[in-house]
Amino acid sequence: MIYPLNGVIKVTKLVFLLLLLIPLAGWAKEAIPVAEDPEVEKRMLALTMDLRCLVCQNEPISDSRAEFSNDIRREIREQIKADKTDEEIVQFLVDRYGDFILYNPPMKPTTILLWFGPILLFVIALGALIVHLRRRRVQVGEISLSPEQLAQAEALLDEEKKGKKV
Repeated sequence: MIYPLNGVIKVTKLVFLLLLLIPLAGWAKEAIPVAEDPEVEKRMLALTMDLRCLVCQNEPISDSRAEFSNDIRREIREQIKADKTDEEIVQFLVDRYGDFILYNPPMKPTTILLWFGPILLFVIALGALIVHLRRRRVQVGEISLSPEQLAQAEALLDEEKKGKKV
């Protein structure tokens, strides 16, 4: 009986070729969206550099790949096309999402803790450290040895000196 090796060889070659193409997927990069209008895109990127992604929180909207950031970028593009100023766009986003969307929120009563909270926590921690160290110094105090303990310590030191001379 003759086996049809010709078909098996073709399939093996095809599988081998596909296996050789797998490493190319590692070099692939995300496609950069091509802007309809480069000026709108440039202005949108400048605006989103100072806005925080509410999903990622430590990333600007310009760098974030979260759906929220995509929606905000789309909204900003629409407002730029509607001839709104940067201040109007930022105010729209602040009205909608609050001051937390700004990397540099304005100084007002609701953001006082945001501005001075870290300094306040540092002062409290420093005060607690000073109090702790003072109490520790009082608790430890100075240790005084009895005359017998002093004599015993001197005897041990003399033995040590004699042992090193030999």
